[in-house]
Amino acid sequence: MLRPVQNLFDPRSFPDLLVGLGDPDDAAVWRLDAARALVVTTDFFTPVVDDAYDYGQVAAANSLSDIYAMGGQPFLALNVAALPPDLPPEISGEILRGGAEKCREAGVVIAGGHTIQDKEPKYGLVALGFVHPEKYLSKGGAKAGDVLVLTKPLGFGVTTTALKQQKADPADVEEVVGWMKKLNREAGALAVEFGLRGGTDVTGYSLLGHGMEMAEASGVGFRLEMAKIPFVSCARKYADLWTFPGGAADNRLYFGPRVRFAASVPEEEQMLLFDPQTSGGLLLAVPGSETAAFLERAQEIGQPAWVIGAVVNGEGIEVTK
Repeated sequence: MLRPVQNLFDPRSFPDLLVGLGDPDDAAVWRLDAARALVVTTDFFTPVVDDAYDYGQVAAANSLSDIYAMGGQPFLALNVAALPPDLPPEISGEILRGGAEKCREAGVVIAGGHTIQDKEPKYGLVALGFVHPEKYLSKGGAKAGDVLVLTKPLGFGVTTTALKQQKADPADVEEVVGWMKKLNREAGALAVEFGLRGGTDVTGYSLLGHGMEMAEASGVGFRLEMAKIPFVSCARKYADLWTFPGGAADNRLYFGPRVRFAASVPEEEQMLLFDPQTSGGLLLAVPGSETAAFLERAQEIGQPAWVIGAVVNGEGIEVTK
């Protein structure tokens, strides 16, 4: 889809474009001067929860996540919304209020935006941030010997789809919404504090999809341990009910041939690793020698962090039990 655009914008003609269409990263990066670069991204989607305010909060957190995933600090945003003409004003107002309050929590100013009419609600942000031009995170920054750390559990997609199918328990939805509303701000700041260079956020392509992008961009392989990967408490319950969104099957079809599962990993657990996430956590490559200090610091600031595997020489992703 992007190839016609790529052909028009040769990156060699734009030396200040540090990350652009030719890179599989989460946001574009444009160098402003020797000390600052602009990080730019956009994201929007249809509702994944029933509550309008929560939807706005989740959509904003998801949009800002790409800035944090690049090691940046967001400061400015524009609303992007498509709303049905018959949607009650109090509903659209709650969506926008949720997004605005999440941005305010992040220290981000919403300076404007654009709204169109559509049959189904869609909401998100154009987000801008700053990062040092020589210190941003990228999917190509992982090295053999690094340890892989995840900062949010998995299982959001299978749970929100259960909600759409009217199979989800309210307590389960509350747990998942709480995680989706959580900013990746502290996780991104921690990555910057430790000078990490390899990272991404786990969203629609799933842990395995975004992990594969990261492994291939870095020229390495990933080895994940199923027993160490965190899940929300209800994830396996809904996996047993097979309430996976359609994107999970798409992810398995595209990324699955490059993933090697241990024979002891059952199919429903495999699918949880292909489950699309909304506003998922960061996947970070931490040098092995710094892992203990990284985890200790994460605990000090109240940032969840799980070691889920390692970066190895080779290619593809291996998942052990």
